[in-house]
Amino acid sequence: MDEIVLATRNKHKIEEIKRLLRDLEIKIHSVSDFAHVPEVEEDGDTLEENAAKKARTVALGTKKWALADDTGLEVKHLNGEPGVYSARWAGPECSYKDNNRKMLRLMKGVPAKKRGAVFSTVIALSDPKGKIFCVKGTVKGHISDKMAGKNGFGYDPVFVVEKTGKTFAQMSLEAKNKISHRGRALVKAKKLIKAVIRGRG
Repeated sequence: MDEIVLATRNKHKIEEIKRLLRDLEIKIHSVSDFAHVPEVEEDGDTLEENAAKKARTVALGTKKWALADDTGLEVKHLNGEPGVYSARWAGPECSYKDNNRKMLRLMKGVPAKKRGAVFSTVIALSDPKGKIFCVKGTVKGHISDKMAGKNGFGYDPVFVVEKTGKTFAQMSLEAKNKISHRGRALVKAKKLIKAVIRGRG
């Protein structure tokens, strides 16, 4: 059976990715299963750089195919912030709630037409020798004026998906995966996996 290592220790991401790749019949590991693989510093200037660095490090460390993602939320009113710094925007040891509180504080009083935002996920697939393949998924929406919903993680409670009127946190995982940035990127990644790992084109 083909194998792939997810270059993340984030349990929420692992759950989402495994669910979306389950029909591939591929054995999926987490990097947490390989104690000798070091943590990767996400110091790239773009989502692509960070995803590629994580995938390559894990692939070379495990001698297996590796998949990594990097996600960023770009808010128009904030000149594209938090962008590549989305995960640690409120500080090095910040929580999801810390980031959301900062977002709501900075967006307080901003009119609806200026609250536009785009969520993007870049997925990098690395072969065991470090060759990288990348795909990207995006979804448009806007920043809400308060946190809403109890599902999901990250900025899900404050990101209202275009044309739905709901935040990602107000959706079931199944509904979110059908339209989310990560879900869209993983649809492309599945085709990529079939093409480059299984040679199915």
